[in-house]
Amino acid sequence: MILQILLLLLGFILLIKSADWLVDGAAALAKKYNVSDLAIGLTIVAFGTSAPELVVNTIAAFQAHHDIVFGNVIGSNNFNLFIILGIAGIITPMVVQSSTVWKEIPLSLIAALVLLILANDFWAANSNILSRIDGIILIVLFGVFLLYVYKNMRSNNVVIQDSAHKPLPPLKIWGLIIIGLVGLVIGGQLVVKNAVHLATALGISEKIIGLTIVALGTSLPELATSVVAATKKNNDIAVGNIIGSNIFNIFLILGVSSLIRPIEYNKNFNLDLGILVLGTIFLFAAMFTGRKRKLDRWEAGLLLAVYIGYTVWLILKEA
Repeated sequence: MILQILLLLLGFILLIKSADWLVDGAAALAKKYNVSDLAIGLTIVAFGTSAPELVVNTIAAFQAHHDIVFGNVIGSNNFNLFIILGIAGIITPMVVQSSTVWKEIPLSLIAALVLLILANDFWAANSNILSRIDGIILIVLFGVFLLYVYKNMRSNNVVIQDSAHKPLPPLKIWGLIIIGLVGLVIGGQLVVKNAVHLATALGISEKIIGLTIVALGTSLPELATSVVAATKKNNDIAVGNIIGSNIFNIFLILGVSSLIRPIEYNKNFNLDLGILVLGTIFLFAAMFTGRKRKLDRWEAGLLLAVYIGYTVWLILKEA
């Protein structure tokens, strides 16, 4: 079991580092061909930060590990909302823009509700499957979300700075891209394979492994981004990173996963999805308590406490 844990950690390291290499190489390639900073931010960087979840889910879908597919996305979204926003909000109270309150947070709530409806197939009592048609619906909604982000950034004249990416020689650009892609695939294989082995060895369901260990590991890039943003008091990045990632995970990653293979949905995930819905509603309500458009430290602390209690309950239930 120690070997499996070490290989799982190696998989996470490979996923995160390979995503960095892929983003660096792809951004340098885009700059070489005069692609705008805005396009880089909306496509390459967005893909890079969600690459760990995407690769893990793609491999899990191919191998028919349905609970890991759903557990990774739902668990990552709950981790993002409760733990990452909780930590960031304790570091510094989060004051956000009006559009985040009235548009992005409601969009993340809609994403969770859409997943709840599609996965449960309320119109077909004996079927709980995220089908390929459902996957197409999610991908279309992701396209609508990207269009909204693009139009919103243009209307506000927002420019994404790319000073971190200096011109690179072609050989290094393609080296970063190829190594990044290969590393993502190998890292994803290591995570899925050893997560399943751990679940079997410990007598824990793939659902719990997906909701906790796999979700935590694939959310590390978002954790690092939001914590650094919070320490620099860049609240919009800290909150926007989490809300955007949660929308991205449901619409794109589950959309792609269900296109690869229809994913059987375990109704036990309804509780975890319900917690995600309630947490998002709480975040929206927090914008109107005390100072408007602000997540106070006590509210952030409450998010952390709820997640800790929820995780302890999950583990005790499996014992």
